[in-house]
Amino acid sequence: MSHGTFSVAAALAGNSVITVAKFIGFYISGSSALFSEAVHSFADTMNQSLLLIGIKKSGKRADDKYAYGYGQERFLWALISACGIFFLGAGVTAYNGIEVLLHPRPLELHPLVYFILTVSFIIETSTFYIALKELRHSGGEKKIRELLKTGDPTVIAVIYEDFVALIGVLVAFTSITLSLVTQKYYWDAIGSVIIGVMLAVVAVLLINKNRSYLIKKSIPEEVKDRIIELLEADSTIERVLDFKSSILDINHYRIKCEVEFNGSALLAEENLSDNLRTDFDRSNGDFEEFKKLFVGYLDRVPRLIGKRIDQIEKMIKNEFPEVVHIDIEIN
Repeated sequence: MSHGTFSVAAALAGNSVITVAKFIGFYISGSSALFSEAVHSFADTMNQSLLLIGIKKSGKRADDKYAYGYGQERFLWALISACGIFFLGAGVTAYNGIEVLLHPRPLELHPLVYFILTVSFIIETSTFYIALKELRHSGGEKKIRELLKTGDPTVIAVIYEDFVALIGVLVAFTSITLSLVTQKYYWDAIGSVIIGVMLAVVAVLLINKNRSYLIKKSIPEEVKDRIIELLEADSTIERVLDFKSSILDINHYRIKCEVEFNGSALLAEENLSDNLRTDFDRSNGDFEEFKKLFVGYLDRVPRLIGKRIDQIEKMIKNEFPEVVHIDIEIN
């Protein structure tokens, strides 16, 4: 199962049930806040469907057309999902709240409304916990704050959406109760507007996150520093002149670097210096004979450098398996 699939699927199932329940609650009570919550859950359901499409498409293998694979599909569909939250979720709920604020309408109290809100809160808490658990599992010992910056945007989208949904349920509960207790029905409209604003904030955060991945976000700084440290620790590399990286997919990195190679260290490690001296002595001072031997050594150098680069790449991948593509160029 691809990373993020379980949490997104769980959120999709939960929101599908909640959406129907909230629309029933709106039909019974006429609450603007509950209507906003119903639209909110409907938007989440549609968005999570898009996230699943992105996860599936990102799993396609690389081919001649896309040599580095389809990992960016995950970020593209997550971006479309975030736009859906903004326009459908935030736009409709905020508009509805403003319209009711200008033209208040009475509410009808029904015990089923509070039951629906309670069930919604329980389901949203469950899917929020599932997504948070998956994010923690993928991040090892990293803190949640750091994982929310660098983790899978599909899982983070579920976490943000469910967190806002939990607050939204509380806002709806409070605004409906205030409207019924005070008989001031603008509280219900205010609740709807608050829900719309929260959705807009989440949408902007998710849009910005996925935008950064689509324009080739660099790998985490601590990973970059450690890779450069590994490169410069090798005796055949004097220094790293240039280093570029990009995130192809979740836990799939590409790095490209330019290094200054130390030819003397390479000759010493391969014991070529002694061999070169021996061959020179055997040439008995015959320059043409020595030149032939020297050309033979020049032919071996690219293969030796290539072998060394392969060893360095293997060393990097052993410590960072997520680095799936490495391009090391010699200055």
